[in-house]
Amino acid sequence: MSSLGYTASPVGGTPGADPHSRAHSDEDVTPGEIAVGVIIGRSSEYFDFFVFGIAAVLVFPSVFFPNFSQLNGTLLSFAVFAIAFIARPVGTAISMAIQRRWGRAAKMTVALFLLGVSTVGIAFLPGYDVLGRTAIWLLALFRFAQGLALGGSWDGLPSLLAMNAPSNRRGWYAMIGQLGAPLGFVLAAGLFAYLYSALSKAEFLSFGWRYPFYVAFAVNVVALFARLQLVLGQTYTQAMQERELEPVSVTRLIDEEGSHVAIGAFAALASFALFHLVTVFPLSWISLYSQQPITHVLGVQILGAFCAALAIVASGTLADRFGRRNTLGAMAVLIALFSLATPKLLSSGVTGNNIFIIVGFVLLGLSYGQSSGTVTANFSARYRYTGAALSTDMAWLVGAAFAPLVALGLSAKFGLIAVCLYLLSGAICTLAALGINRALESRESAESGA
Repeated sequence: MSSLGYTASPVGGTPGADPHSRAHSDEDVTPGEIAVGVIIGRSSEYFDFFVFGIAAVLVFPSVFFPNFSQLNGTLLSFAVFAIAFIARPVGTAISMAIQRRWGRAAKMTVALFLLGVSTVGIAFLPGYDVLGRTAIWLLALFRFAQGLALGGSWDGLPSLLAMNAPSNRRGWYAMIGQLGAPLGFVLAAGLFAYLYSALSKAEFLSFGWRYPFYVAFAVNVVALFARLQLVLGQTYTQAMQERELEPVSVTRLIDEEGSHVAIGAFAALASFALFHLVTVFPLSWISLYSQQPITHVLGVQILGAFCAALAIVASGTLADRFGRRNTLGAMAVLIALFSLATPKLLSSGVTGNNIFIIVGFVLLGLSYGQSSGTVTANFSARYRYTGAALSTDMAWLVGAAFAPLVALGLSAKFGLIAVCLYLLSGAICTLAALGINRALESRESAESGA
């Protein structure tokens, strides 16, 4: 077995030869290096992601929508926030075409360069008081570019890890990339909490909020070089080719195996719906309808993110013992039960708010830890690489893109019961998708055995 866990002949060598017989080179990639690459890549993306999400609550209503009420300004900020998720599938389609023609390194360089440029563009963007409506249009344009970039940043590393994992450790390997979410949130929330407490409100809204975007740009540059070092490695490339993790046209994927994309998107809906309802939404709701200090809310969320990281790790053990789909289904049931308590918790003051955040983050970790690629085994080998990327994009779009906007807008009008119904619908969709997937697998097994 090679360092990646598969038997392969060295390039130009004799088929079946022991890969350890060749001299070790600097391009050899170990599973540990791949895991580090996954975490670095996901952490940088999520840091950038959460910087915008937190700014949509604390900054953009005042800087870009000053002529609206705080509630309406926040809703408009959330509408801009959602633009990136609309752009992600488009970015995936474009990036797969780039990779087919110029290679994986070119695709990732373009994607991460675009992400960095759009992020630093937001950092230097003047507010409404200087540019008027042009500032809003530019903010939306940069956000769209961020979405294109995130769609194009798929490197296939999580799939490579999962496919080379022992059959009894697939849940453990699957959760590694998901650790980037809590790590990215801790960095983003911690930086905003520090700036918010260290500066006056005028200073924070004038220049303080821009520093996290500068940092996000720097982090993306570091992540670019770290991931390109893996992408350009001979062993990594050979492993991807042998596992047939290569791009195909998105239109061809939809034509041939579009049903698998739909099932993949809805199977993780409960996790993705909860994702924004414990990160971005509570910050907006509490800032609008509570006297709880912002720094305190961010502090509780940081604690919750650490709990989520531990829960993600625990999800790997649970999935290996009970099965990934069973774990995801069980977590959907728990999320449904949690949704019923949401209105009571968020209307019970500081204690209720804190319980909602901490418990929500724990459930998020347990479910999100196994939400990536749970049903991507449905795809045939040639479509798995693109199918995994597009399924994730669609899960974000359907489950998470409009969650803060819908939850805050409907809650402001009809009460917190709207959050309950939103989460509950996500859990029901997850259970339904997993049930359909199981039924299809059973039918295919029966047909193949006939």
